[in-house]
Amino acid sequence: MTSAPATNWSGAELSSWNESLAASPGWNLSASPPAPLSPAGNFSNQFVQPPWCIALWSLAYGAVVAVAVFGNLVVIWIILAHKRMRTVTNYFLVNLAFSDASVAAFNTLINFIYALHGDWYFGEAYCRFQNFFPITAVFASIYSMTVIAVDRYMAIIDPLKPRLSATATKIVIASIWILAFLLAFPQCLFSMIKVMPGRTVCYVSWPGGMKQRFTYHVIVIALVYCFPLLVMGITYTIVGITLWGGEIPGDTSDKYHEQLKAKRKVVKMMIVVVLTFAVCWLPYHIYFIVISIYENLNRWKYIQQIYLATFWLAMSSTMYNPIIYCCLNKRFRAGFKRAFKWCPFIEISSYDELELKTARFHPTRQSSLYTVSRMESSMSVVFDPSDGESMKSSRKKRVSSQEANFNGCSRRSSKANSTVSSYVNSPYTSVDEYS
Repeated sequence: MTSAPATNWSGAELSSWNESLAASPGWNLSASPPAPLSPAGNFSNQFVQPPWCIALWSLAYGAVVAVAVFGNLVVIWIILAHKRMRTVTNYFLVNLAFSDASVAAFNTLINFIYALHGDWYFGEAYCRFQNFFPITAVFASIYSMTVIAVDRYMAIIDPLKPRLSATATKIVIASIWILAFLLAFPQCLFSMIKVMPGRTVCYVSWPGGMKQRFTYHVIVIALVYCFPLLVMGITYTIVGITLWGGEIPGDTSDKYHEQLKAKRKVVKMMIVVVLTFAVCWLPYHIYFIVISIYENLNRWKYIQQIYLATFWLAMSSTMYNPIIYCCLNKRFRAGFKRAFKWCPFIEISSYDELELKTARFHPTRQSSLYTVSRMESSMSVVFDPSDGESMKSSRKKRVSSQEANFNGCSRRSSKANSTVSSYVNSPYTSVDEYS
């Protein structure tokens, strides 16, 4: 994620500084597209912008940082400070929020300053960190979303399987960060600064030169963009077909519709989050692929404006998630109201307080609305004990249902009802998990 020159440097190569500096950018979010410079020895920045342009870009980047950092910190507070919000999905949202807030706080403004001035002011240690951490955080963000997608898939498609425990969730999050560190480590290892007359640059010096750098960038893009989006696309497509493919005939239970509606809401929210990430980062990846292939584009007069625009769009992905949560999830909306209750135009209703403090119900392993009985003949029968009929009448119904199950049509109906019963009333999930 960088646009600093990524070439091998030595004293003998100093005379070819102009050509090297005009090399295509890398992928580590740490610099601006280098300008074609004047004759050798003149290392001044050629991409000087008028004050009004600098002011507009500063306002745009400052807004992203402020909203991203503050919004994601509020999301973390909402989840960790309220027991009802501590679900498997929300723990991964904490990891996602932490990653986004960290990138916004430690990378966005620094990179903007470097892109604007073309001069590195922050030392070698921060140069290594600047090249290393963004890939780590973006990896953690996208794979947190991927794990959420897989978890939603398992919870909806195979609801009878146990959900991730608290310990397993921590192990998965730790594994994501370990893999992220390993992927980004070469960026830290090969980062360096070079002090030239009138200019200091931060870049990644790959031992294998341009070919090795390009190969690494392709691998990174595949792992932090293409592959996770493919996995999420497949899982959410299957989940969407399951949830929106039509309701089961004859199932009019309030609990069934309540859980179905809750599941649809959380899946819709996560689909919006994923699509936002994909749209924001796509131009950035395209930019670096094109620049790597057509290196002469680095000499184009407006290349820095294109870089600043694509980089701003990519970084803006860190500020949208809190807005999405607030708009599409009533519990997060109640949490944001509590966080901003000091504002005179924010009113917290009693319903908002209950959303964060009280659960609507706590389902047991056998629901009072649906009871699934598995017969020795592998047939399943569903009945509703709330009908108020006597036990004798219930037994007659069960016997009648068993006989009817041997009819092909009834067998399929019984199987469908049993599937819906387990789908809606899994002993491992509740409405709280989805609302």
